[in-house]
Amino acid sequence: MISAVIPTYARAPLSFVKGEGSWLIEADGSRYLDLGAGIAVTSLGHAHPRLVAALKDQAEQLWHTSNLYNIPNQEKLAEQLVAATFADTVFFTNSGAEAMECAIKMTRKHFSAKGEGERSEIIAFTESFHGRTLGTIAAAGAAKLVNGFGPRLEGFTHVPFGDLEAVAAAITPQTAGILLEPVQGEGGIVPAEDAFLQGLRSLCDEHGLLLIMDEIQCGMGRTGKLFAHEWAGISPDIMGVAKGIGGGFPLGACLATERAASGMVAGTHGSTYGGNPLACAVGSAVMDEIATPDFLAGVNRKAGAFRQKLEGLVAAHPQVFEAVRGAGLMIGLACKVPNMDVVRAGYDQHLLTIPGGQNVVRLLPALTISMDEIADAVARLDQAASAIEAKL
Repeated sequence: MISAVIPTYARAPLSFVKGEGSWLIEADGSRYLDLGAGIAVTSLGHAHPRLVAALKDQAEQLWHTSNLYNIPNQEKLAEQLVAATFADTVFFTNSGAEAMECAIKMTRKHFSAKGEGERSEIIAFTESFHGRTLGTIAAAGAAKLVNGFGPRLEGFTHVPFGDLEAVAAAITPQTAGILLEPVQGEGGIVPAEDAFLQGLRSLCDEHGLLLIMDEIQCGMGRTGKLFAHEWAGISPDIMGVAKGIGGGFPLGACLATERAASGMVAGTHGSTYGGNPLACAVGSAVMDEIATPDFLAGVNRKAGAFRQKLEGLVAAHPQVFEAVRGAGLMIGLACKVPNMDVVRAGYDQHLLTIPGGQNVVRLLPALTISMDEIADAVARLDQAASAIEAKL
């Protein structure tokens, strides 16, 4: 008999009723050190006082009006994002998949509005992930995402991640844009080389294409800059953001230059809930915390310390781990044993991690994690690895 909640998730046998910073707590009081942050969502940890206050204050005033009317909180958050990024304008959504749907539609509409409707194809990359709508699974292209959901949405060409020559060879007169994650998340924590991102920017400029970034998992300070593409010194034309921008409240955004968004006029796109007063009040508070030099410098300090300790962990357990990779506090532990063995061994140590592609365990802690908690996390990973080794 099917459960009341449709069984599309392989859930861990854990249930949490409370969160405090980097910790999740079960009903019996058991505490788990959370290195998943709701899959890079609770960027400021659980129950952050500033976010709780912003939500409570707004909840006592106004929850929802729809986008039939001006929304002051939405305008404020849009102005914060524009001031801090390449973008001139922002469309708000409820999720990352919706942000990427907007990005795809915007790309096609840009060329259609110019009388170049034949330019509708987007070059994307193997091992990518952009969401689970029909459009975003087609953009990723992986069989595990698209099988059973045909016919597949047309208009996407897939090339190997990091292969600039393959990208150049895939460009045709029908190409409209290039879409990628600067750091692939679900695909196994794989950062793009700066030279690759710079090369993509040059190809887009040369051929009149739009460069589309998916910074849903790697954005909002996770790599030590507000957005990961900044490390390469380049800017996209369109960018999808979600996860960390709401700190746990459902919120996404599609950022764009004025040129890229030129076709998006009244009636071309919409959302009932997107950018409502509650969501934007929280998003604005997140920006106030994260988008500062001091906060981002702290992320980089923590990331350096974490990476150093993890390198020692890998060296101490060569039968379990192969390497550490990633950027900032978006870290992957490449495993020699099945990654789910490491995740499950972590549960026994009251530690939460996330599996990823290429047999990687993802470590995506709250950006507010403390140095003591980082040391605690590595000690728990050490115990988990020792338990695995005892069974080998």
